[in-house]
Amino acid sequence: MEAQVPRLDESLLAGLPPFSRLGRPQIREILDQAVSRRYDEGITIFREGDEAERFYLLLDGYVRVIRTTPTGEQIIALHISPGQLFGIAPALRRATYPATTVAAAETLVLSWPVRLWAVFAETYDGFATENYRTVGERLGEIQAKMSELATQAVEQRVAAALLRMVNQSGRKSAEGIEIAFPITRQNISEMTGTTLHTVSRLLSAWEKDGVVKSTRKHIVVTAPHRLMLLSGGPEA
Repeated sequence: MEAQVPRLDESLLAGLPPFSRLGRPQIREILDQAVSRRYDEGITIFREGDEAERFYLLLDGYVRVIRTTPTGEQIIALHISPGQLFGIAPALRRATYPATTVAAAETLVLSWPVRLWAVFAETYDGFATENYRTVGERLGEIQAKMSELATQAVEQRVAAALLRMVNQSGRKSAEGIEIAFPITRQNISEMTGTTLHTVSRLLSAWEKDGVVKSTRKHIVVTAPHRLMLLSGGPEA
């Protein structure tokens, strides 16, 4: 469910890269122009091809970015972590969103009208520089993913996808490193361009070998180095 949340304090943005060079009065100006909303897991925030009316900042939770291929398949292109902007169509000089975004967990976001993008870029030191750097990193990540889909074996692709999520959101637990947001086998199949049956077979085999532990919407990597070798990483 989508719901509004109360007025937020400037300290929430003070350490985030797009706003790290700003003082509290400037951050207050930015917050006073924002709408804050909470989305339950699975709720779509905007869809690919929609008119880009707002841009967003992820405060808490994780956002799943889904793109449609020319053949009509939906592929999970990446996940966005807290503290990052998304829906930044103006940075790509687009009038529509290039992908669909879905809350991968309970998620808190801020958003602003897209007309304020140019104002923020001109007025607030570091805003434009940081966001164009983010665009470059995301494009690089998507290109690397497309290369994996074209060149790697299925086992390598699935292992690499798990490693990306661990590196992005992993938190230590008694069993290993757990992916911090809910993730299903169907999600992994959509990330790797493979079938649900294949993902299930690989995870079951890796669980027997002590590489991962998986339950419904929950994955822990119990042997990160072995998973890296399976992905075709160093020493593979």
